[in-house]
Amino acid sequence: SRLALAVAVALALALPSVALENGLARTPPMGWLAWERFRCNVDCREDPHNCISERLFFEMADRLAEDGWRELGYEYLNIDDCWSAKQRDAAGQLVPDPERFPSGIKALADYVHAKGLKLGIYGDLGNFTCGGYPGTTLDYVKQDAQIFAEWGVDMVKLDGCYSSEKEQAKGYPEMARALNATGRPIVYSCSWPAYQGGLPPKVNYTILAEICNLWRNYDDIQDSWDSVLSILDWFFTNQDVLQPAAGPGHWNDPDMLIIGNFGLSYEQSRSQMALWTVMAAPLLMSTDLRTISPSAKEILQNRLMIQINQDPLGIQGRRIVKEKSHIEVFLRPLSQAASALVFFSRRTDMPFRYTTSLAKLHFPEDAVYEVQDVYSGKIITGLKTGDNFSVVINPSGVVMWYLHPMALLVRPWHGVRQQAPGESLHPVL
Repeated sequence: SRLALAVAVALALALPSVALENGLARTPPMGWLAWERFRCNVDCREDPHNCISERLFFEMADRLAEDGWRELGYEYLNIDDCWSAKQRDAAGQLVPDPERFPSGIKALADYVHAKGLKLGIYGDLGNFTCGGYPGTTLDYVKQDAQIFAEWGVDMVKLDGCYSSEKEQAKGYPEMARALNATGRPIVYSCSWPAYQGGLPPKVNYTILAEICNLWRNYDDIQDSWDSVLSILDWFFTNQDVLQPAAGPGHWNDPDMLIIGNFGLSYEQSRSQMALWTVMAAPLLMSTDLRTISPSAKEILQNRLMIQINQDPLGIQGRRIVKEKSHIEVFLRPLSQAASALVFFSRRTDMPFRYTTSLAKLHFPEDAVYEVQDVYSGKIITGLKTGDNFSVVINPSGVVMWYLHPMALLVRPWHGVRQQAPGESLHPVL
C-alpha cells in the first residue's frame, strides 16, 4: 500500500541518521595518507623504502610521533589502496599481503596506538578496489566492518570503484551502520558523492551528512598546481551547495595536501594550506615525512593556521570577492567573533598590491580589529572597518589574516551556514 511504502521510505531515510551518531570528527580530521605520494607501489624488492608495506607505515608513525606532528593534531596514519592480499582467505576475510605486512594490521595498529596516534584503512564498495584488490561487496559489509574493528582501526575510507549507483545507495549507509554496530569509534570517510558527480539532485548532502564523517566530492588530487586549481574552482563555483553541508562531524574533503612533494612551488604550497584551511578541509598530508624540507614542514606546522582549521564552530569559508585583476578573497567565520581572510593571487606576472577595506568586505561598521598575518606573524592593531589597507600578494600566492574584534562587542557569526543558494554574502558579526 501507499502508506506502507511511505513508512518504508521514512525508515530508510531515518536509518542513516541513527547510523552516524558516533560523536567523531568534531573538527576536520588531521593526519597522513599514503596515496598521493606512494600510490600503489607494491614492488618491495626493487623499492623497499617506498613500497606500500608495514615498514613504510611504521616509519611514518615514528615521524608523526617524534617530529612534532602529533602534538599539533596530525593524529591519523592512513593506509590507502593495495595493502591486502589479492584474494580473501578461506573464511572470506580480507587479509593483508603476507610479504608486505608480515606482522598483520592488528600489530601495526598496536604500534600506532602506542605512539599516541590512530590508524586508518582503505576499503572499496565494489567487486574490486580501484587498484584491483578484493572489494567489499554488499554481502561483505558487516564482516569487513567487524574485522576492521577487531584490528583496532580508527578510520575507514570507503572508495567506490567497480560498484553501481544502486549498490552505492545501499552500501554506503549500510557500512555506516555496520561500523557503529562494532562498538568501536571509527571515523567514516566516503567517496560516494565523487562517484555521483558531487552535486544535487544526484547527491543529497543532508542525507550524506547523516551517514559519513567526511566525503570526497570531486577528482583525486595530483601532484600539480593545475590539479589544486581545478579542485579549488569546482569547490568555490559550487559553494552555495557545498558550504552549508559541512560542520562538526561531517566535512567536505577536497583531498590530500601535496605540500612537500614535487609539483608545487613555495608560494603554491602556502596557498594550498591557506585555502584548505579556509575550506574547513581535513588536513591529510601525503608526502614523505622522512625527507620533508624545512620550508614545507614550516607551512604544515603553522600553529595559527591549524587553530583556524580546527575552529570549533566548523563553518566552511566562502569566496566573497573575485576581481578582474585575478585577485580573490575568501572569508571563514570563526568562534568568538573572529574570522580568517585569505587574499589569493592567480596572477603569473609579479607581486600585486591589492587595496581594499573591511567595509568593502561587508564587515560591520564601527568595529575595530586586531589582525595577525598567519604566515609572517606580523600584528596590526586598531584596524577600523572603514580603513583602507593594502596587501602585497605574490604570483599564485596568498596573504592570510586572522582577525578578531578589539573594541566593539559584536555578535558571533550566525546565519552564514544557512545562506540560501545564490544569495550574496553579507557576513554578520
